[in-house]
Amino acid sequence: MRRKNVVEIMAMLQHLRAGASNNQIKRELKVSRHTARAYRQWASEQGLLAGSLPPIEELERLRSETFGRVLPPQNVSSVAVYEELVVKLLDQGVEVAAIHQRLAERGFKGSYSSVYRFVQRERPNRAEVTVRVECRPGEEAQVDFGYAGYMLDLEKGQPRKSWAFVMTLSWSRHQYVEFVFDQKLTTWLRLHRNGLAFFGGVPGRVVIDNLKAGIAQACWEDPQPQLAYRECAEHYGFLIAPCKPKTPQHKGKVEQGGVHYVKRNFLGGREPTSLTQANQDVRTWCLTTAGQRTHGTTRKQPLVQFKEVEQAALQPLPSVAYDLAIWKKVKLHHDGYIVFDNGYYSAPFRLVGQQLFVRGGSREVRLYTTDYQLVATHERAQEAGQRQTHPHHLPPEKVAGVYLTRESCQATAEDIGSATAEVVQSLLADTILERLPMVRRLLALRDRFDDERLEAACVRALHFGDPSYKTVKGILQQGAETDKASVTVTTPPAKQVVRTAVELFGQTLGGLSWN
Repeated sequence: MRRKNVVEIMAMLQHLRAGASNNQIKRELKVSRHTARAYRQWASEQGLLAGSLPPIEELERLRSETFGRVLPPQNVSSVAVYEELVVKLLDQGVEVAAIHQRLAERGFKGSYSSVYRFVQRERPNRAEVTVRVECRPGEEAQVDFGYAGYMLDLEKGQPRKSWAFVMTLSWSRHQYVEFVFDQKLTTWLRLHRNGLAFFGGVPGRVVIDNLKAGIAQACWEDPQPQLAYRECAEHYGFLIAPCKPKTPQHKGKVEQGGVHYVKRNFLGGREPTSLTQANQDVRTWCLTTAGQRTHGTTRKQPLVQFKEVEQAALQPLPSVAYDLAIWKKVKLHHDGYIVFDNGYYSAPFRLVGQQLFVRGGSREVRLYTTDYQLVATHERAQEAGQRQTHPHHLPPEKVAGVYLTRESCQATAEDIGSATAEVVQSLLADTILERLPMVRRLLALRDRFDDERLEAACVRALHFGDPSYKTVKGILQQGAETDKASVTVTTPPAKQVVRTAVELFGQTLGGLSWN
């Protein structure tokens, strides 16, 4: 039998002083006859059945000092056999409802109230003063991360530290929960996208901690949102509302009713599982256990409040989900490329050595100067090590070395003329030396001489049997390609031998005579 508070004792005394029997007290006050008998004995001993009752503070003093002496022996709690487990769960911060669930899983048949009374004797409540700030429907959501212990990574086949992301709508207290293995910016943005899609709408503002993923510099007077998170907020149309540093109570709806509730209720006492399975289970939990409970503050069911009122008050989702773009400051290296997510992207060579901003989306990568002037746009590299290059980003004198291949050189030569194509083909056919650099220099002569002169110079080089870059260049520099001399090879007619063999070799040749 638990001790009653002073208000309940006053009700008991009123019945006793009115002459009610123990059976009447049992029926009207819902107590046992043994309890009624014990209170009657105590009231009689203290002289409380006649005359004026003492002030409430005196009555409370009498209760605390003398009431225990007339109480019958206390019944042993049905929870006592689970005391070790209950204490362990309390030390882990598991809430009473979850403790009751864990005990029921182990065969406990008692009520929630039994567990609650046992916990109150073990850990009396500590008073805490708070000032609540309520919001209108659709006005605000609060988000936070909380450590969720180890979960199995199915891809790696090993347990890893995990975190719970919780987004709670401040009015209805309906919430979205997802477990992740990291708190990277990409994860932070993806979780926002998933959470807003879960609610099917966007609140007016999102209250966050000063974590690095959301706020680049934790400063209450002038918080600087990460560029990617700012873009995300602009895309969906919500305001970023960072808490004042070191004041997590400013988002208490997600601290106590969100992250802590998930840890105490959903995670409390559960056996470790995979992250994939946990996310499937917690989604169901959000729509059942968490969504359909009677909230301790609002005294309403969060899911009902959301569906009936708050969902309609949210802003509509944009037609396209946020692209999960990441902003990063990088350096343009001396080769004219920046490195982003294992890919290489060119930028104008005049900016070599300078810092640039990269905006990396899922489909394209944009490069900006530090004053946000766009200088380059590329398709996103699809594999590690891939280079995305714009020719006009490179120094003009370097472009040929990058883009002129054996095939492109041969094609360019054929555009100029057959003689040029023959010269290039003969150079590239060398099986000992790599002649591609020489071919590139030969074709670069187009920048100084027109195609007709280059073709004519190649004709003369072939005529002289020296189809080399040096020869073609010399012909052009001397203007010799316009020489009208014939380049046709003529063979002189054969002449008749007018001297006899005897005159040439003598009378005999090896003992043989010429006939």
